[in-house]
Amino acid sequence: MADTTLHRRTAASPAMVVRALVGATIVAQIGYPLVRGEGRAALTVATVLLCCAAALSHAGLTRGARAAATLLFVTAGGGLLVEAVGTATGLPFGRYEYTGSLGAELLGVPAVIPFAWTMMAWPAWLVAGRLVPRHRAARVLVAGWALASWDLFLDPQMVAAGHWVWADPAAGLPGVGTVPLTNYAGWLAVAVLMMAALGVALPAAAARPIGDDAPMYVLYLWTYASSVLAHLAFFGLPGSALWGGLAMGAVTVPLARALRWPAAVRRRAA
Repeated sequence: MADTTLHRRTAASPAMVVRALVGATIVAQIGYPLVRGEGRAALTVATVLLCCAAALSHAGLTRGARAAATLLFVTAGGGLLVEAVGTATGLPFGRYEYTGSLGAELLGVPAVIPFAWTMMAWPAWLVAGRLVPRHRAARVLVAGWALASWDLFLDPQMVAAGHWVWADPAAGLPGVGTVPLTNYAGWLAVAVLMMAALGVALPAAAARPIGDDAPMYVLYLWTYASSVLAHLAFFGLPGSALWGGLAMGAVTVPLARALRWPAAVRRRAA
């Protein structure tokens, strides 16, 4: 009896670690609108690191250390590369520069920024796997959209917070004039390439959805819902709430339906 109990506790501990990190991320995000000044910048960095830790922990505990290392290399490494090229040349996002408010920099990029690519790339990859599990090319496209659509919330929020500025923000979405359209096009291109690289580099087993993926689905859904609410109620950014809500909603609505469908099937079968 004691051995069985110990085994159950050991088996449950990985899920508990991931859930704790997801919970800490959500708590930090809830606190973000309530903090001002340097404290908000510090909380931004803490939120990214917590969310990235949740994603990497989930990848490692459910798919193995190789999958976690691959995820970090492709997304954080790739993110650093494109951000360094972007700040130096304006490609592929357009001309922009960081203001120094997010701490230490590497190659002209705040050290925390590459981890922001990782923190949402993994949930986006898993969400796409849940929606289109049998179609590799479609999964790459859906995952790329799932990641890039998040930037419709992220960029206006971070620009408003003063973390980076655009040289030519005029050609933006209606109601979101602070961010040029070239940024969103660049994000989509990079996100699709990043997901294609993950599809090639990750072990085959990492492509299959499993029951333990639920915390990452929750993280993605929470990011969507909380972003719409925060942009409307706290940040005074109704334009990004609308465009982000529509673009990211194209993924979250099917995801919510997919997560409800098995339960509905079981009820009918009973």
